[in-house]
Formats: sequence, C-alpha cells, structure tokens
Amino acid sequence: MAVYTDVSEGELAAFLRNYAVGDLLSYKGIAEGSENSNYLLHTTSGAYILTLYEKRVERQDLPFFLGLMDHLARKGIVCPLPVHRRDGALVGELAGRAAALITFLEGMWMRRPTVAQCREVGRALAAMHIAGADFPLTRPNALQIDGWRKLWAGARDRADEVEPGLVAEVDRDFAELERNWPENLPSGIIHADLFPDNVFFLGEKLSGLIDFYFACNDFYAYDLATCLNAWCFEKDHSYNLTKSTALLAGYRSVRPLEQAEVEALPLLARGSALRFMLTRLYDWLTIPDGALVQKRDPLEFVRRLRFHRNIRSAAEYGF
Repeated sequence: MAVYTDVSEGELAAFLRNYAVGDLLSYKGIAEGSENSNYLLHTTSGAYILTLYEKRVERQDLPFFLGLMDHLARKGIVCPLPVHRRDGALVGELAGRAAALITFLEGMWMRRPTVAQCREVGRALAAMHIAGADFPLTRPNALQIDGWRKLWAGARDRADEVEPGLVAEVDRDFAELERNWPENLPSGIIHADLFPDNVFFLGEKLSGLIDFYFACNDFYAYDLATCLNAWCFEKDHSYNLTKSTALLAGYRSVRPLEQAEVEALPLLARGSALRFMLTRLYDWLTIPDGALVQKRDPLEFVRRLRFHRNIRSAAEYGF
C-alpha cells in the first residue's frame, strides 16, 4: 500500500489551480511503492503523478530530487519531469504534506526481467551517471555505513527473532565492511534504489527511470552493485550469471570501469545487500502489523548477503 495520506477531490482541485494543467477529470491512489503517497491523475491536459512526501523524505531535500530530474531530462535521460507551478516553484503543499506534480511515463515494470532488459538497465545506469556528473547540487548518502549503524542499533536487540544467530552474523559483517570499505573510487550522482519497480519498459525497450528519492552522491560502482542485487537474483534466490553478465556489459559499453572499481565490486555488493536487509529488518521489527507502511521480508537480503560473502573476485559476477 502506498497511499498513506488521503486527499479529497476538493483539496486536489484547489491544489491543481496552482498549475497550468487543466481541470481534474479523475484520480486514484497507486498501491505500489513504500515511501510516499502517490496518485495517478488525469486532467484535461493529460496524465500526471501526484506525490505527497511522507516522513522519510525531508522537505529540504526536495530541490535536489526534483532539480535532478529536470537536469537528467535535459541531458537525454528519460525520467519524469516535475511540473512547475504558476509561481515557478516545484513544491507545493497538499493535505499537510509537501507535494509535487510529475509527468507520467508510459510503460510497466518487469517482475521477471529478461537478459536483454538487464543489459538495457546497465546502459541506462551508466548514462545516468554520466548525465549527472555536472549537476550542481549535492546530497550525502544518508545510508552509508554510519546510517546502517543507526538502523542496526534500532533492530539489533530483536534481530535473532527473525533468524537465530543473525546478530552475531551481522556484527561480523559490520566489522569487515568498516575495515575494508574502499576510498577514492569514482563518484557522483547515483540513483541508489534502481530496483525493477523503478524502471519502466515497453516490451524490451527501456522507457524510463523513476523514483529518485534516494538519489545522492556516492561511488558509481556502489550503484552498480545495488543493481546486481536488484536485478540478478531469481525468485528461488539463485544468482543468474547470464543476467549479471548482460547488466555489467551494458554498463561498461557506456562507461568503462576503472580496475579499482572492478576489484571493489564484491565488497560493495555485500554492503548494498546489508543496507537493504537493514531497512527491511528495521521496518519488520518496529512497524506494527496492520500499519499502512509496506513491510518486506529481510531474509531475502540475508540470503543475498551470504552469497556475496563467498565471492572472491568480480569475475564471478560475469566480468
């Protein structure tokens, strides 16, 4: 469920009068996603996505997120465009929440991505990294190791309820990651959450990237490692080497990797798996059953974390 804040038709009509998008024809909540409230709107001028930003998105970060989408679109990256209000602003307020209107992208996300689609994702990620290189704003990654520590502090005491022995296992991961985390890799704007539900396709053709609300400055190779976690594991938790090889080849066809990035990839993939396991674990243990926030099983990423522990070189990912 991804509608945490209900909006009345009267409230929405008043909000839309601040935009040159015509009159409201219809609207409905979008029941996918887990961070913000999203509605699909149809007006006399077309289709739009309305996003109301909930507690996990800081209002002061919105100029970065929305400005980044504007910047990337001007550089040829297909992504939603924030719609300017009549006063020129990108952010308004609706139902007590910061809110923005975004253009609608055609396409659908793939629940079972093909090898060809994984290659397209690799190309698109590299193109996004290049396009964002001269974006003037910066945003630190709040979910680096220090951020993981805060999540772990809120979940550690009960982690063994999810799986016995998980506390000791994750403690060892933290010790190794903090000791060996790379420095001075090529960095810039990353998406940081490029999972299949944030990539639209029309058939085999990628039609757009969405949901930039975790975007930040960090290592490009960390973003690539997150895509390995997001796109290359099957429903039975096996790692699909063919998809991984295609994704990496697609990326490298647009932006070649430095040797240091290649060597760091197993550790970065392990860290990315830990990051997503921890956000899931924290929600799993702290959000009451029946709450509107979508809880996802942390054990899915515990399995991925264990897989990456046994990887000794990037060749095992398909280089």
